[in-house]
Amino acid sequence: MASERRIDLYACCFRAPLLIWQSLFFVVPLGFMFIMSFWLVKNYRMTPAFAFDNWAKMLFWEVMWRSYGYTLGLAALTTAVASALAFPAAYVLAFRFSDAARRWAIFLLIIPFFTSYLVRVYAWQVVLAGNGVLSAFLGWFGMEPVSVLNSPVATVVGYMTLSFPLVLLLQTISLAAIDKSLIEAAHNLGCGNFRTVFAVLIPAARVGLIVAALFCFILSFGDFVSPYYLGGSSPPTLSIMIVDSTKSGQQWPRAAVIAVIMIMTLISIAFAAVTLAYRRRG
Repeated sequence: MASERRIDLYACCFRAPLLIWQSLFFVVPLGFMFIMSFWLVKNYRMTPAFAFDNWAKMLFWEVMWRSYGYTLGLAALTTAVASALAFPAAYVLAFRFSDAARRWAIFLLIIPFFTSYLVRVYAWQVVLAGNGVLSAFLGWFGMEPVSVLNSPVATVVGYMTLSFPLVLLLQTISLAAIDKSLIEAAHNLGCGNFRTVFAVLIPAARVGLIVAALFCFILSFGDFVSPYYLGGSSPPTLSIMIVDSTKSGQQWPRAAVIAVIMIMTLISIAFAAVTLAYRRRG
């Protein structure tokens, strides 16, 4: 009994810093933001109160739900595109590259994170503008200039810039950890390459693939930079609506309502994704 108590105390000592950190910088700010969503703004000043005016305004405001659907759709589209494009590259890195070459490839995947995300988004403005690199490239083939800037396509490109290297990195690590004997056994049983991918690789790497998609969705859903600088902020995403609410009459409580809705959405999706990742088959 004394030994068990010592082990519990030992474990609690290691858990304490994480619990304190999460409490101070996540639980407490989230709780304060939730409380602030019930406050009122009078004469451009927040007044502590317990009123449902802000929630009623935002929950029954059609513009907010259109923005919610738009943000959710762009994040889901980016997640699907990034996961689909990253998987073939991750497969090649995991099964066609040597260990040394894979390590160098992973290092190259990390390099984009050395630069500011905002700088990379500004670089895409030069590429996607009407007189930018993309239009010049199309002009070489006699095609008309195309401006992709200030469109949902440009927003998705920005989201991909943010999340694609991370998705590819997580998928590569997940696939590389698969026991190669499983693939050999599938081939011995008559499975072709295509069937082996869906019958062996994807189920074996399911946790890593879902976690990679989840990170992509979280980064895209809450991003402000790409929809503002590449998407033209029209229609606005939820992150842009938060900024607009704080600038319009200092409506911090209404911005808190939007933020709470975003956090609850991400928590729900993350819980569903983790449940799916670790669910037992059959």
